Amino acid sequence: MHIDLATTSADHQADLVARLKELGATPVDVGQGDVPWTVLTDPEGNEFCVAEPREIYRDTGPIAAVVADCTDPRAMARFWDEAMDRTLHEVTDDHAMLRSAKGVGPYLKLLRTPDAQDREAAEVVRLRALGVADFDFDLDLDLGQGNEFDALAPG
Repeated sequence: MHIDLATTSADHQADLVARLKELGATPVDVGQGDVPWTVLTDPEGNEFCVAEPREIYRDTGPIAAVVADCTDPRAMARFWDEAMDRTLHEVTDDHAMLRSAKGVGPYLKLLRTPDAQDREAAEVVRLRALGVADFDFDLDLDLGQGNEFDALAPG
């Protein structure tokens, strides 16, 4: 998951990117190619985008969208539409855009990333090879045995 930040003009986008860099953000290449938005990481390495001015984002506030990878945007759009009373604005095989039924706040953008589950599974295999054990939630906890954590797909 990551966020997209909204901008109102090319100058606003350039100024925001410069300000974020001064605060410790770093440009990153995630394979985006030549695109009109800028991809950065925050000081802890979390990716986010500074979007070019887009009409769809003109009234979202500074956070334009919360973006999540998925393997089936249509199915995920149906789920989030029902779960959170969202209005579906766009849906294709590659992405879906939902927003509050009241038309306020950021969008939820679902991007098809077919290999997202494969990347997560590969990371779990890698961590298990390093000695990480699965955690069984049905067992009684012995806090002296170790710490629990989740392996999440990169956003």
